[in-house]
Amino acid sequence: MKQKESYSNSHDSASISFEEDLGERNQLYPIFLKVHQLNVLIVGGGNVGLEKLSFLLKSSPNAIVEVVAPRFLPELVDLVHQHDSVKLTMKKFKKKMLKKRHLVIACTDDLEINKKIYDLSRKRFLICNIADTPDLCDYYLGGIVTKGNVKIAISTNGKSPTTAKRLREFFEEVLPDDINKMVLNLNEFRKTLKGNFEEKVEKMNKITETLKNI
Repeated sequence: MKQKESYSNSHDSASISFEEDLGERNQLYPIFLKVHQLNVLIVGGGNVGLEKLSFLLKSSPNAIVEVVAPRFLPELVDLVHQHDSVKLTMKKFKKKMLKKRHLVIACTDDLEINKKIYDLSRKRFLICNIADTPDLCDYYLGGIVTKGNVKIAISTNGKSPTTAKRLREFFEEVLPDDINKMVLNLNEFRKTLKGNFEEKVEKMNKITETLKNI
């Protein structure tokens, strides 16, 4: 019998999906965003806001973010002071704050305000994440493994954050620490290859085929 955790958490992502039964499949589409070139709005200055900001900055230290709330946890303020690309605005949310944004995260302790932010974001074609409310999420934030240029994001489709966490720990352990050196060497080798795109791909596939047996 398939067991589920008693909650669904919007703190989840999509890159590696594992199908637990034949009738259900993760349909999320994985992308890696250059958030240092985008404009992110986080509404909420409490524990969840701190969690969302910490997660974002851990993966992308130069992410451009504005955090809006009437008050902030001291830990959140300390974190912002370590990142010049992050701005604090001590005000209540206003719809004009959605102007010129690309991503929105709402994590206030007021469900009505969160729902309002989601509705306003959808009208402006902004993708929005409402904390701990999967039905009001256009995207999930999730477990990420980073080693140099190699990054793996893990999704359980919002069903099991604990599983995503354990998978992250697994990949952090099994991926060799020098994998980034291998990536850089292959990148330099690729630059020396002659021929059209298909010929280059074929040569790279042959060279890296042994990686499947690692």
